[in-house]
Amino acid sequence: MEDGVDHLAFERNKAQFDVEDMKIIWAGSRQDFELSDRISRLVASDPAFRKDDRTTLDRKELFKNTLRKAAYAWKRINELRLNEQEAYKLRSFVDQPAFTDLHWGMFVPAIQGQGTDEQQQKWLPLAYRMQIIGCYAQTELGHGSNVQGLETTATFDPKTDEFVIHSPTLTSSKWWPGGLGKISTHAVAYARLIIGGEDHGVHGFIVQLRSLDDHLPLPGITIGDIGMKFGNAAYNTMDNGVLRFDHVRIPRNQMLMRVSQVTREGKYVSSNVPRQLVYGTMVNVRQKIVADASVALSRAVCIATRYSAVRRQFGSHNGGLETQVIDYKTQQARLFPLLASAYAFRFVGGWLKWLYMDVTERLQANDFSTLPEAHACTAGLKSLTTTATADGIEECRKLCGGHGYLCSSGLPELFAVYVPACTYEGDNVVLLLQVARHLMKTVSQLGSGNKPVGTTAYMARVEQLMQYHSDVEKAEDWLKPNVVLEAFEARASRMSVACAQNLSKFANPEEGFQELAADLVDAAVAHCQLIVVSKFIEKLQQDIPGKGVKKQLEVLCSIYALFLLHKHLGDFLSTGCINPKQGSLASEQLRNLYSQVRPNAIALVDAFNYTDHYLGSILGRYDGNVYPKLYEEAWKDPLNDSVVPDGFKEYIQPMLKQQLRNARL
Repeated sequence: MEDGVDHLAFERNKAQFDVEDMKIIWAGSRQDFELSDRISRLVASDPAFRKDDRTTLDRKELFKNTLRKAAYAWKRINELRLNEQEAYKLRSFVDQPAFTDLHWGMFVPAIQGQGTDEQQQKWLPLAYRMQIIGCYAQTELGHGSNVQGLETTATFDPKTDEFVIHSPTLTSSKWWPGGLGKISTHAVAYARLIIGGEDHGVHGFIVQLRSLDDHLPLPGITIGDIGMKFGNAAYNTMDNGVLRFDHVRIPRNQMLMRVSQVTREGKYVSSNVPRQLVYGTMVNVRQKIVADASVALSRAVCIATRYSAVRRQFGSHNGGLETQVIDYKTQQARLFPLLASAYAFRFVGGWLKWLYMDVTERLQANDFSTLPEAHACTAGLKSLTTTATADGIEECRKLCGGHGYLCSSGLPELFAVYVPACTYEGDNVVLLLQVARHLMKTVSQLGSGNKPVGTTAYMARVEQLMQYHSDVEKAEDWLKPNVVLEAFEARASRMSVACAQNLSKFANPEEGFQELAADLVDAAVAHCQLIVVSKFIEKLQQDIPGKGVKKQLEVLCSIYALFLLHKHLGDFLSTGCINPKQGSLASEQLRNLYSQVRPNAIALVDAFNYTDHYLGSILGRYDGNVYPKLYEEAWKDPLNDSVVPDGFKEYIQPMLKQQLRNARL
């Protein structure tokens, strides 16, 4: 706090729970809390990581600024001897997308997951020491979601024992990989494996792109940045690249060969390592994306909640204070469901971490029974949480009125950095269609004795759920977890069954799937929302210590579920799960819950434990000292360096003079 005055102290004093205990729940454990707290303060207190000037830099300066921070972060990581988890935290708190995200987040895991022991021994030590810097070159100009449609080729040459990597068309150019444009020395490049004219599908290859001496592209490689992207600063700190191969030769042992190999003689053989391992990696990446969604949404909600308590508008009586914006019911009805969603995504993210560990253990024991369900579940939750978060950040900007549009509010940049998450690692609509396929398969097998597992287990009670009618009689009935859960289960199963029945009318199932795609997406959303609601409810069945903490989480859980019910009332009514009167009672209960959150709102966002540096927002400052700081910040803009702007004498003065002359006539 700047002047030692906490302008939000009166709000913090209203809290009906222990904020310090809630911080532990949010972090996941005391150990996780202490780690995050320590590293975030380390970054915030280091002037080398300042970021308040980012949006005023031009692209070249911005990129150089990113390289400086990345190198300095690596230096600190080594000096402080940080472990992998601490280093990951430090990079995330620096809060500036950089080539290192792809090196550690995609390149290294690709080699760990798809490389043989021998390949890992060769490449990983170099990558761990950053003696090589890698990216993940999969997406092409012409193909993103349809990975099987990639056009880059890797043709085996038996004479030289090499693969020839080639971009045969313009659309086969690699396009988008982060780090590729200017920095990466190596890539895991995905290409169609061709042996003796036969196409064996898409495989990964380690390809060196640039010289380790002068960083120039190697022969046959055309490489560069794809240009400016959405927003000021934001993701423009990243060198998303374009790459073309012109018959680039690499040794045979640079194909990632953990799952399948090409022998010296040019024979294609599958190893005894199951292909499904690749899905395990995907489950891990998507689990991280869900965790990131809760972080991004909570940052936006923290800014909007604090500013809604600072901002006063209308409602002054006899010259008294105006009403805090957070006291308006319209503000609460938009803001508090987003606060509840941030907590909901946090807990489902924690559960996904457990699921990934469970799947990994099973894979090692050659048990693939839960894999299709885990794969569908992470795909669906990636889609649901990133869509809701992107929309939620924008809603938070609107909740801050005009000032939310200033870069210094932190919201425009947060939004611009976050929105690509709706596309990368699986387009959100394409992913929901994958979930829908899994649901249709599950429904079709219900009679066969194949019991649905994991998050589809409720489908086993489909006959009971098809008969279900909610027995809610008064508003507070909606506070009972089993009442909410059954309504969500009935809605999801009925929507899936209705899709399955409609699909069965088509002679060609694929044609039916295309025709009914919009309904299938709705059924997938219903299923994914049920997962989030059920995991929030499961979280509350655990022992949750701390004064008043559990009570607050119960309120947030009810808000999340009833807000969804209110938003998708059409689903619940048209499937006959509830009647219109019960729908009205849910809305009434929701209003009541908003009043219960109101005194705790500031404390609930304090529990995220974000430093002012990490939030990067004047509106979301911890001390609420918004107006003096906004005024101060305005004068720092480069446009205010001179009183009379560049260009005035050339363009505006002649115009004014002419008008003055005309006026004298």
